[in-house]
Amino acid sequence: MTIRFTVYDGIPGEDVLAGLVRFHERIFGSSDDLAGRMREKPKLHIVTASDEQTIVGYKIGYALNREQFYSWLGGVDPEYRSRGIASELMDRQHQHAKASGYRSIQTQTKNKWRDMLILNLKHGFDVIGTYTDSEGEPKIILEKNFADSNR
Repeated sequence: MTIRFTVYDGIPGEDVLAGLVRFHERIFGSSDDLAGRMREKPKLHIVTASDEQTIVGYKIGYALNREQFYSWLGGVDPEYRSRGIASELMDRQHQHAKASGYRSIQTQTKNKWRDMLILNLKHGFDVIGTYTDSEGEPKIILEKNFADSNR
């Protein structure tokens, strides 16, 4: 197995975009108009992981403002988990954010997505708050300041 990582700044071509939407639907159950929502995000940055021509993981982020990058969505195919793909996707996203001059990166997750929460903590994020979303589920807000971290 050779995993290939590819970076897209902005909306990728239609074939890649369609593959991302299909993959997102497999992981999360619906697309929630992912393509439309991606078009609304400023300075969109996408990293994909592929095995041959099949997307097996992705990480999407965008600029919150001049100093903060937001790690928005990500996932890895269940058959490819525990192989370091999520960590590599995250590392590449963080390298991009640092190189682009952002001072911090923020994300949100839910307690039910424990693997994602643990991965964020291992990669230098701190819990900075919580809130209850529109569906009544608690969400955890995490942030990583690049000046404070070595990862």
